[in-house]
Amino acid sequence: MSAATGLAVLCGSLLGAGLWTIFVRLPMMRRTTFADRVASQLRGVDASSRLLRRESVSVAPFGPLERIVRPLITDAVARVSRWSVGNAALSKRLAAAGSSQSVTDFRAEQLVWAGAAFAAATAGGVALTLSGRISPALAVLFVLMAPGLGVAGRTYLLANAVRARRRRILSEFPSIADMMALAVGAGETAAGALERTARLSHGALSEEFALVLSESRSGTPFVGALQKMADRVGLAPISRFVDGLVVALERGTPLADVLRAQAQDVRDVAKRELMEAAGRKEIGMMVPLVFGVLPLTVLFAVYPGVAAITLAP
Repeated sequence: MSAATGLAVLCGSLLGAGLWTIFVRLPMMRRTTFADRVASQLRGVDASSRLLRRESVSVAPFGPLERIVRPLITDAVARVSRWSVGNAALSKRLAAAGSSQSVTDFRAEQLVWAGAAFAAATAGGVALTLSGRISPALAVLFVLMAPGLGVAGRTYLLANAVRARRRRILSEFPSIADMMALAVGAGETAAGALERTARLSHGALSEEFALVLSESRSGTPFVGALQKMADRVGLAPISRFVDGLVVALERGTPLADVLRAQAQDVRDVAKRELMEAAGRKEIGMMVPLVFGVLPLTVLFAVYPGVAAITLAP
């Protein structure tokens, strides 16, 4: 493929994409919603306060260009969400990561990542094909794989965020449990100790406590808000912590000793995981020692004797 042919293919693809975008956004091609059908029969009065209006969230860092591509992204997200079967699991993962995004916003980000990967792969494939480094078939295969890699990359970042937040929660839990035990021992109720701890501490677990308090103040039962926090976090120590709080609230059992025992259990688990990680690192360090350092040591020890025997008359 010559340079002129490749440039012609690229320009034709861009022209076709632009014409298709204009075609699908024509009034006759747009689906009329129920609100649009009855809007002409109703009086359009917006009685809501501008202070309470939700600002539009940017899903693409393109500035004014986003106003053009937003309808396309919205339609694509609606179609992808219709065929997606893991929206409930994705919602739980977003909550576990501490993100305020909805499933639709995350799907929109996945589409943006897929489009960016497709554009980058197309530009790179055309450049490498014109330079003769790869064949056109390999370039087409790379371009077709790029959107999937973009979606997988965004999903991988979400999984990393979930793991990092859970590690932070586990590292913060012993100190916060001891703080709550002190508050309960001083005469505070479970809800009061939780509020004091959320106010005085900072971190991922204190954010979860603040969310529990806000839900309980908005009308959700305190026990139900705690159970929702345990489901969001998805960690066994937090589930045991919630169970202890629920038992203390329902039966009036002493809570301070339970909190101290749970904090000690988490510290013991952290120590055990540290020892296991140290054991794995020790085994990993034996590989260069056995296959790298030890053969060189044997060679330096044996070679002088072998050389002396060989050179002897």
